[in-house]
Amino acid sequence: MLKIISFLFSILVYNSLSVAMENKPYHHLPDGTFRNPEGSPERSKNFNWSFKKFNKEKKNLDMTVPSDHVLDKEIVLSDFKNLKDDDYIGWIGHATFLIKLGNITIITDPVFSKNAGPLIFGPKRFTKPALELREIPKIDLFLLTHNHYDHQDMTTIRRFPYKDAKVMVPLNLGKYFKRYKDVNEMDWYDGIKVNDDLNVTFLPAVHWSKRSLTDTNKTLWGNFLINYKGKKILFACDTGVGNIYKDLGKKYGPIDLTIVNIGAYNFYPMAPFKDKSTYHTNPEEALSIARDLNSKKVLGMHWGTFVLSLEPIMEPRKRFKDNAENYGYKKEDTLIFKIGEFQSLKKILNYN
Repeated sequence: MLKIISFLFSILVYNSLSVAMENKPYHHLPDGTFRNPEGSPERSKNFNWSFKKFNKEKKNLDMTVPSDHVLDKEIVLSDFKNLKDDDYIGWIGHATFLIKLGNITIITDPVFSKNAGPLIFGPKRFTKPALELREIPKIDLFLLTHNHYDHQDMTTIRRFPYKDAKVMVPLNLGKYFKRYKDVNEMDWYDGIKVNDDLNVTFLPAVHWSKRSLTDTNKTLWGNFLINYKGKKILFACDTGVGNIYKDLGKKYGPIDLTIVNIGAYNFYPMAPFKDKSTYHTNPEEALSIARDLNSKKVLGMHWGTFVLSLEPIMEPRKRFKDNAENYGYKKEDTLIFKIGEFQSLKKILNYN
């Protein structure tokens, strides 16, 4: 009798779990981890990461930073001051931007530390942030795309001066913001109305998450779609290519400006192919994503700050510009900022 009851109970539990999983989105797995959108590429099993090999190959890179890559601090502060009453976008470095829209100032993936890793470990910056953390304006909205060390910088999060900012993070990352007053964990396609002019929607990306040996894909990752007075800005998480972007383009496009990663794509000879990374687009792939999104303009980021891969450090900006027309863009519509460059939104999007 006990065996029969145990058997029936097992069937009941199994059926309950099956029903629960049927009601969950595709990217939610039964063990509580997450996966990329259906049909996304998967990393080759022939990718063999080696710190020793990476550091050996890295020594072959020319680390000379061209004078036209970073603006002088005096220019940064002057431009920043002159635009303080306008809507603007400014590049602090890597994936860190300041975006002012009306009375809301946004910061994306803020990293102000000297290295991207735990404590003193991880890749060191070869270009400083355009502004120091103490120099940034009051932040109203803090956007974090995922938990990798070059995006989720705990030193910056702890020292961040504006802990009353509204924080938007992927699922399961709220625990890192205990001292903040307004923390919002978001699943893909969740939206939050900031004010009458500004809405933010969290969308899928093709990436992954990990900060330790035991937490692979236990937190979500994704892109933020910022809709401001009908103007749409998509700020990408680190992402690879995927069919999802054509779907997003049909549902949310046209996008006025896509800010997308164009660096950290070459891991050869550890990876089986040169200039190809499953979870970071190369410049041409970034352009293809923008095209899939029906994006009018595209701004390259995630380059020129840290050495995370083995392509020449200034190569991404050249390939990005040189290939613009192959993907249906005029060169002037594929934007490359200097570190510290601020531009008014009207100038970027060409509207009055």
